[in-house]
Amino acid sequence: MKKFVPILLILVAPLFSKAQMPTDTWALTKLGDNAPTFNFSLTKTQTANLADYKEKIVMINFFATWCPPCRLELPRVQKEIWEKYKDNPKFVLLAFDREEGWDILLPFKEKNQFTFSMLPDEGRKIYSLYAKQYIPRNVLIDENGKVIYQSMGYTEDDFNKLLNLLATRLKLNN
Repeated sequence: MKKFVPILLILVAPLFSKAQMPTDTWALTKLGDNAPTFNFSLTKTQTANLADYKEKIVMINFFATWCPPCRLELPRVQKEIWEKYKDNPKFVLLAFDREEGWDILLPFKEKNQFTFSMLPDEGRKIYSLYAKQYIPRNVLIDENGKVIYQSMGYTEDDFNKLLNLLATRLKLNN
């Protein structure tokens, strides 16, 4: 039995450590890259393109309604990002549900009282331009269309880095 304890610890330790993925090998974009552009549905009848938001700071959030870390992060997105910057003309928040359509997305949004744009990304068409795997993800794009921040998963540290970068960038743009 004593022989199995060290082996068990070696096998289980990565599950509780962020070190299991030191770099985001699943991202398809890097800091400084031009953000891939794409068309998307703003409503059931209205479409837009990411290029429509040039000269703004654009935050893209990829989530799923069934994802536990996403459910932890989204209320913070609402409270600490959307409610703070929604009236800033230089800021845009686009949250894409990576897989589900309006039929699941709209009831989820209403039930959770989210007021920011939550948009469908059925088939991961948009997500697949930015990453191969793992949510939640946040991507911040500057006024020139360059990726200036990316995160994978949800941690307090990463979210606080995002908040600090938003505060700095949007303060500079006022």
